[in-house]
Amino acid sequence: MDDRYLFSATVVSTVGCGLMAGLFFAFSVFMMRAFDRLPASQGIAAMQSTNKTIVTPLFILTFVGTGVVCAVLGVLSLFRLDQPEGKWLLAGAVLYIAGVILLTGGYHIPRNDKLDTFDPSTAEAARYWSTFVREWTLWNHVRLLSSVGALISFVMAIRVG
Repeated sequence: MDDRYLFSATVVSTVGCGLMAGLFFAFSVFMMRAFDRLPASQGIAAMQSTNKTIVTPLFILTFVGTGVVCAVLGVLSLFRLDQPEGKWLLAGAVLYIAGVILLTGGYHIPRNDKLDTFDPSTAEAARYWSTFVREWTLWNHVRLLSSVGALISFVMAIRVG
């Protein structure tokens, strides 16, 4: 990888993917389990609070910024498919954009938004919560694996480039 800007962008994407993988790991391994062990009203309230507090400038910069850099790397990779790092860059970009950005926007955010409309103390909220936790966590595992796969792809691009 002889281009300093390409190298720097790949390092930025690698770090961003690692940070997001860590976040998804925490939710998959223990946070959602902890929320689910609480009485439904408390678990719902905890998740609603998380949904509100996670949206910070640093989080948005990491989540969206990594996606933007991945998109740039994905486009650049199309001109480098004949070079050792080209396919790795493309794989990392596709994994992050499809498995993290699109999945979050198309699946997790709508469900979080719906959960945020409930009064946590209602029976209706408790019914939604039981399905929410199971399905949300399952698809969070996909985000975790996608971000780890993207991270590995970018590391490989650096290694072979």
